[in-house]
Amino acid sequence: MGTIHVHEFISLDGVIDAPTWTFDYKFLPEMGRAMAAVTGRSRGILLGRTTYEMFEPAWSQRTAEDDPGAPFFNDTTKYVVSGTLAEATWRNSEIIGAYDPGRIRSLKEVGDIYVSGSGTLVRAMLADALVDELHLFLYPLTRGSGPRLFTEEAQARKLSLAACESYEHGVVYLNYRAQG
Repeated sequence: MGTIHVHEFISLDGVIDAPTWTFDYKFLPEMGRAMAAVTGRSRGILLGRTTYEMFEPAWSQRTAEDDPGAPFFNDTTKYVVSGTLAEATWRNSEIIGAYDPGRIRSLKEVGDIYVSGSGTLVRAMLADALVDELHLFLYPLTRGSGPRLFTEEAQARKLSLAACESYEHGVVYLNYRAQG
């Protein structure tokens, strides 16, 4: 049985919106290695509709020469949670319908699942205790307003720190595991 790994770029005040604000910070090779450790063991990608629609034009035309992450994003099966998307145009994509905790739980049968962005989906999965690990790149800035990873309505939970790395520009990688 696989596990669900959520990756987010997050500000100090918890905002996880479209991470254009990360562009001021170089994506360092060490950060790439941390991501490769997660993506390398993942057998599927789970995305919400909005993130899928943002990722498809950004990743579908990239090659390994353009970005070492391109083969993972293009060749791995992508499961899209959407009650409105009619057609998946990015190769290896499957629309699995509206949010259904049971359906998402069953995806673990294919192995580890990687989730990126997809804030609405991630918050629902956190509420339903479907997230096994969080992989956060915490950026040394605040955003003020914007969608947050954890809302005020989120249930209190304990997590255990599995890994932590800091980088020269102040970004910190944090890997937390869900506890029982």
